[in-house]
Amino acid sequence: MAINIDQVYKTVLVVLEQQKRGVITPVEFNKIAAQAQQEVFTQYFDELNQTLRLPQTSLAYADRMALLDEKISLFKVQETVNAISGSIVLDDNVQELGYVAYNDREAQRIQKIDLYTTNQSPLTAPTEYYPVYIYELNKITLYPPINGNVDVSYLKFPANPKWGFTIDPNLGNYIYNPISSVDFEVHQSDQPLLIDKILGYAGVMTKDQFAMQLSMQKEQQINTDSQK
Repeated sequence: MAINIDQVYKTVLVVLEQQKRGVITPVEFNKIAAQAQQEVFTQYFDELNQTLRLPQTSLAYADRMALLDEKISLFKVQETVNAISGSIVLDDNVQELGYVAYNDREAQRIQKIDLYTTNQSPLTAPTEYYPVYIYELNKITLYPPINGNVDVSYLKFPANPKWGFTIDPNLGNYIYNPISSVDFEVHQSDQPLLIDKILGYAGVMTKDQFAMQLSMQKEQQINTDSQK
């Protein structure tokens, strides 16, 4: 379930108002919200690496792995795309490519430097039954040059959040517009962490060291609690 960006923005404004720290305009908020979400997303993989180092016999390990898998699964994409002469161009939001399959058979990924030797050997030359592919700059190139449907899986980056708005012609204030808005895509349980990161950046932007320190303390406490 996505995190509603309007709720997050309003929470940030309330905290800053209570502390008499000024306001953040929607344009400023959208910029730091994108950075904060990216940090939370990257943290999933850092936590995964740390969890994999823990003893795998504990119940805590299983719980953490299940939660991390749930968080990362939000960004797993499986789709069928059309290959034209063996060429498939993916979106720019691909973080990591998973598998590429044709006719229910997974294609083998090779490096471009190995393409010549792979094609030259009768034992390793690719066929439609055993295809290979090269992946560079979000482009998949299949060998032999296949035409048709290809199954692809990958991890995607979260879309940049956006608090969309219109301006009241009489009062000049910002009015939330859900149609032009983009919610946060990270896991719902990370909403407090997301807010604290945004508050931290708000402290930096306004040169408010108190707000920044308060945010860092809250974030550290959340991270500590999550490790228990």
